[in-house]
Amino acid sequence: MLSIDDLLANSEFTASGKAGDKTVTFLPDPPRAERRYTVISADDHIVEPPDVFEGRMPARYAERAPRVIEKDDGTETWVYEGTELPNVGFNAVVGRPVSEWRMEPTRFNEMRRGAWDIHKRIEDMDLNGIYASLNFPSFLPGFAGQRLQRVTKDQGLAMAAVRAWNDWHLEEWASAYPDRIIPCQIPWLLDAEVGANMIRENAERGFKAVSFSEEPSRLGFPTIHSGYWEPFFRACEETGTVINLHIGSSGSSPATTDDAPPDVAGVLFFAYAISAAVDWLYSLAPVRFPDLKICLSEGGIGWVPALLDRLDHMGRYSSMYGTWQSELTPADVLQRNFWFCAVEDQSTFALRYRIGLEHILLESDYPHSDSTWPETQRVIHEEIGGLPDEDIKKMTWENASKLYRHPVPQAVQDSPDAY
Repeated sequence: MLSIDDLLANSEFTASGKAGDKTVTFLPDPPRAERRYTVISADDHIVEPPDVFEGRMPARYAERAPRVIEKDDGTETWVYEGTELPNVGFNAVVGRPVSEWRMEPTRFNEMRRGAWDIHKRIEDMDLNGIYASLNFPSFLPGFAGQRLQRVTKDQGLAMAAVRAWNDWHLEEWASAYPDRIIPCQIPWLLDAEVGANMIRENAERGFKAVSFSEEPSRLGFPTIHSGYWEPFFRACEETGTVINLHIGSSGSSPATTDDAPPDVAGVLFFAYAISAAVDWLYSLAPVRFPDLKICLSEGGIGWVPALLDRLDHMGRYSSMYGTWQSELTPADVLQRNFWFCAVEDQSTFALRYRIGLEHILLESDYPHSDSTWPETQRVIHEEIGGLPDEDIKKMTWENASKLYRHPVPQAVQDSPDAY
């Protein structure tokens, strides 16, 4: 496994980084995409703006809140308890030439403003033909909020920072356009009972999802097999809160040898999704909590039919292990409790019924390097435009609307030009 922090510290990961290129070019705004489909993107990201914590921390912690500073070399970075948490370049590359993509920290004015400004985000969603979007945190808190909790030993400060981030996400980001943004929280990890209570509180406030870790043990927390997370799982099931497992949320990525070229890590990045799916499946959490909803974000769908075949094969001799304890097969539970997000998986849509048509979501991954912005509508059309209308409707918006309990107005259902 490769540490993502180590990867991000490598300024020479990209060709432009190796060349020391510091050029900043913004491409012209694209024309408004032709809207063939109503689309909910189940995976986009936020680059947290500098004012996330302002006015949201208790007075005793206000001076210790994460803040943005400008360094002597002109870069901007978050600082929290003396630790630098940079805005990594790959976080926000849309609207920039690929030749300029690099890993080192980026100033806010070197990003397309939609990465961190909700009003500009909506404008970019409009350009791309995205009706609604679920937004994950960035490298400041970590995909599971772990950095806000691990960087400091003061649990009071950590709790204040986690609550402040969630308050900001709900009150400033999602509530500014409630029809367009699906609220997704970061969890409290240091005590599963406290984390469960936070899930229930946030569900009452309007949060529909939580960004959790594929493998929390890699972040220094108990494994999903340990029993530690049972209160958390129970709270998510009770409230209908979707557990999103975004690739990279374990702080690591599949890798091979130290001397392998960076392309290897880039190609293999999706592979953590299949690893997480198997691990969570055999934790039996979705057996003990049959209404638990687990979404594997940005992992693609190409591997899902192969995993189902493997699970069916293993079923012939699973009693040898003695682990599985359910009348349903592992494949049955995978198709019942797990959802999968397609990025660009054109070869696999033919197997959509094998995967489970109602469990396939689409995403645009704005503003990351994998993003299809501003061509998401075109990409969707090229990949699934020839499928039956009812199948297209399910994958483009209906499945996500149902999973995240995010209603779509009838006018928008009928016409993607209605917003």
